[in-house]
Amino acid sequence: MKDNRSSVDHEYFLRKTFEVAERAQAAGNHPFGAILVGADGEVLMEQENAFQPLQDMTGHAERVLMTRASQAYRPRFLAECTMYTSAEPCAMCSGAVYWAGVGRVVYGLGESRLKLITGNHDENPTLDLPCRTVFEAGQRDIEVIGPLLADEAAALHEAFWRKTQD
Repeated sequence: MKDNRSSVDHEYFLRKTFEVAERAQAAGNHPFGAILVGADGEVLMEQENAFQPLQDMTGHAERVLMTRASQAYRPRFLAECTMYTSAEPCAMCSGAVYWAGVGRVVYGLGESRLKLITGNHDENPTLDLPCRTVFEAGQRDIEVIGPLLADEAAALHEAFWRKTQD
């Protein structure tokens, strides 16, 4: 994939996902957020976690964002886009990224560290399978950058999951 996005400030966009995750939590959802950024650096879409109000276990921010993106754009366009996400995409979300055709993923908190934070929580039984492993099984090249700003990303989760386990 041609990379004309090397000068992009990944930390800037990643912090935007943290803001989306904070909004998700304020709305009563799990603190996850994702954004889709075009090749020109324009934020095309934002997505909060969508667990509530129906307790949708598949309502991960990344999966919902990829459903919306694949309905709005073709894979050729999405191959030049980047999905920024507050936490590493799980196997389900990685599959959605793959099928939508997004060319790059940048994430904050790694899945293995998230698992340490959430434990075996009923609402987030973390599936610790690196997104890189999922993508390597496919036929599309997807660049992965992360974890980045992992301590900031972890802070979104530490108090939330501790509180829900009490």
